[in-house]
Amino acid sequence: MQLSWELFLRTIAGKTSAWINEQHAFVSYLSEMISYNGKKFRPVSNTENGETSAETIFHYKQDGEVLSAAYAGGKIRKGHLLGIVDEEGRIEMCYHQVNDEGKLMTGRCSSTPEILPNGKIRLHEVWEWTSGDKTRGVSVIEEL
Repeated sequence: MQLSWELFLRTIAGKTSAWINEQHAFVSYLSEMISYNGKKFRPVSNTENGETSAETIFHYKQDGEVLSAAYAGGKIRKGHLLGIVDEEGRIEMCYHQVNDEGKLMTGRCSSTPEILPNGKIRLHEVWEWTSGDKTRGVSVIEEL
């Protein structure tokens, strides 16, 4: 959505320079948020009841706060996830995948980012199956 110059001027009319500076700072902050778009990730650890492994590669896409990914490798033939990214880069997502036994598995996951010294992203994940045995687990994935 494009804003016209006239609408912009009406919006800020009567606002103080401090208010305008606060809005500018907020927009700058948003532009510095973590972006997952175009990044690839690989698991570095997972609990025993998980199906991802070092052979699983995730291909992330992000449009605004909406995150999606396709993944495959190891025990997973094909999988997808869909989630929401908050202002601190945390992700709430749901996933579904077909494993090497031909079973459709579903679950949900909460991921918390950590920026590594090399600038890459590490995600600390807490997840649970919503199918199968409905157990929970933790994993860590890192940007390639």
